Amino acid sequence: MSDERVISLRNPWFTVSVGGVIAIAVISGLIGFIWLPSQHADFSNEGLWTTICRAAGAPSTWYGNDATAAAGSTGDKPSDVVVLPPLAHVTASADSIGRGATIATQNCSMCHGVHGIVQVTAPVLAGQYADVIYKELRDYQSGMRPSAIMQPIIANRSDQDLHDLANYYASLSRTGPAESSGNAAGGSDSGSASASDDAAGRSAVRLAMQGDPIRNIAPCAACHGQLDRKGAAPWLGGQSSVYLVGQLTAFAKGDRHNDINEQMRNAARHLSQEEIDALARYYAAQQ
Repeated sequence: MSDERVISLRNPWFTVSVGGVIAIAVISGLIGFIWLPSQHADFSNEGLWTTICRAAGAPSTWYGNDATAAAGSTGDKPSDVVVLPPLAHVTASADSIGRGATIATQNCSMCHGVHGIVQVTAPVLAGQYADVIYKELRDYQSGMRPSAIMQPIIANRSDQDLHDLANYYASLSRTGPAESSGNAAGGSDSGSASASDDAAGRSAVRLAMQGDPIRNIAPCAACHGQLDRKGAAPWLGGQSSVYLVGQLTAFAKGDRHNDINEQMRNAARHLSQEEIDALARYYAAQQ
């Protein structure tokens, strides 16, 4: 019997086996972390290091100190406000709702209505989830969601004020559909819907309820409440189609960037303008 050691560079079987494993690992790494990600439009335009980090599931830059300022200036810094939905048995106090009603009447009614009446370019707040309103107010206050109108109004408001406002609007009843499917922005007159309008409507329902996995678009309803809801994801039914088109377009262009982990930007940038319009009409006609 040979006395030659198995784990030894003098053993040709060991040398070939180890070399083969190393070669396979290197080739797999090059393909998985560089070549395949570089073929995807989402990964190929930000440099090799970002490509590798995203393929590995790690951020290319950790947000902090100088990196925070740099990221914020390019609109890539994520929102630092994560709000979980309240427990089902937890309800806002009457005092909180009353304080919120006072603040809303004095500061918010011009754009959002006293009872959340539908506006064209401002979101409907009546019946909206409290965690959604609170997060957006925090993002306005911090400048994460820029607005020349909203920021001065709430700049000096306390955290309790923001909670009170959120609780007040969440306590109101939803107002119902903002528009009929035929009269929503970009829609046709009642009774004269064309085949293209019908196709757009079917496409909107499919995107809302099923998404488009091939384009990495999750179902809208998986986050916004018809199938399931994620914290701080708003109820979209009954919003003005003009407002929805504006927000989806802002997400698609990266002008709005207060979505956690770029969830909305990743979905919206894959939508065509026709799909954005159709989705806006679909949700404007919902309650």
